[in-house]
Amino acid sequence: MKKYLFLSVMFLVVGSQLAFGQAKYVFLFIGDGMGVNQINETNIYLSQMKGEGRGCDQLFFSTFPVFSVCTTFSANSDVTDSAASGTAIATSTKTNNGMLGVAPDGSKLTSVAAYAKQAGKKVGIATTVGINHATPGAFYGHQPSRNMYYEIGKDLLDSDFDFFGGAGFYDSKKTSDGKEATDLYTLFEQDGYTICKGYQDFQNKKADNSRIILVPEDYEKVAMNYAIDQKEGELSLPKITEAAIDVLMKDNKKGFFVMLEGGEIDHAAHGNDGAANVKEIIDFDNAIKVAYEFYKKHPKETLILITADHDTGGIGLLDGNMSLTRFNSQKHSQNVLTNKIVEMQKAKNGKVSWEDCKEFLGETMGFWKEISISWEQEKYLRDAYEQTLAKNVEIKDRNLYSENSLLAARAKEVMNQRAHVTWATGGHSAGYVPIIALGVGQEEFKCLIDDTDISKKIRKIAKF
Repeated sequence: MKKYLFLSVMFLVVGSQLAFGQAKYVFLFIGDGMGVNQINETNIYLSQMKGEGRGCDQLFFSTFPVFSVCTTFSANSDVTDSAASGTAIATSTKTNNGMLGVAPDGSKLTSVAAYAKQAGKKVGIATTVGINHATPGAFYGHQPSRNMYYEIGKDLLDSDFDFFGGAGFYDSKKTSDGKEATDLYTLFEQDGYTICKGYQDFQNKKADNSRIILVPEDYEKVAMNYAIDQKEGELSLPKITEAAIDVLMKDNKKGFFVMLEGGEIDHAAHGNDGAANVKEIIDFDNAIKVAYEFYKKHPKETLILITADHDTGGIGLLDGNMSLTRFNSQKHSQNVLTNKIVEMQKAKNGKVSWEDCKEFLGETMGFWKEISISWEQEKYLRDAYEQTLAKNVEIKDRNLYSENSLLAARAKEVMNQRAHVTWATGGHSAGYVPIIALGVGQEEFKCLIDDTDISKKIRKIAKF
């Protein structure tokens, strides 16, 4: 089946090149934190899961005809953050880490999305994290600090963009200096946006509304579950992509620009959660497949571009006998493992035995069942139990975006060891990120480029 999909892609690519023209429809996918080694790791995982030999399967977007790399340094550091890199991608201008949509001197910058809107195109911005987080915010916000969530959210009102989607808005009722303020959702509705709470609510409202903000049903949590943890019917990036296309194509003769971010690829990498990271990239790939179905209907007018704002984690693929299929035995992210450990403590009235923990880890991680572990690894897990659950004491393992129980964090580490995957850092790296293209103007991306080149090339290809 993969072979036929690849041939289908190549057939459509040849057709688009023979009739090269303006990109009327532009999809920009950003895998936050998705370095090239994470893509390679996921391709190895898919091949191992298929079981037909090395290189027998891969992510769908890996079959696209242009696959190059991109540099990501910021104005003041070799290792960027998402605010500076998002700004570089969106505006073609380097800025300092932490600054969003503004130059180092504080002057406002114009994003590729704003230029598209000025040209009469419809515009969408979507993510799997907060809509006023760094990467999505870089396409419409202008603030000296990425942490000014309320102010970034208010900048949305000046954008006049047609569609926003994501986990919700951080600090929706409080300014960055701690003052209570009018709820952002109230301001959005007053400005004419329709708030859709979940995909079914969107389906019910989309016909009668032209400007939409799509968030989960429990949007006040400002969180979407990792793909590894998602249940049927939950809002996901593929569903958000479908919704974006629905809104942007409604009564539209001039085309659109849409940025769609796989934000939780980065969160999983910050936590060095290999299994969650791989599943998040597969979910990202599934969203790209939605865009590809659109491309097949408009091959002479569509560009699909895929990149990342930076690499997170500096993942190492060092062992020639990696066992990435073991990731499939991990049923939850370390975040959900933590929640389940807390539930177990409550159910046992704070008296959790080591045997209880072994049974739990067997069910959720496959340890001692599908996956053998060494004496040293078992001791490493048991030591975490003795320090915490045995004494009914809480010790947290912290990364940039989550706090987890010590046992959950160590279980994740043992899983990485058994899969033979290493991480260099819980932060960002200066590693190259991918630049992958399919469609009108794809040849513009065939060489090493900088993140500031991305929006320049999009504007050239789309002619706005």
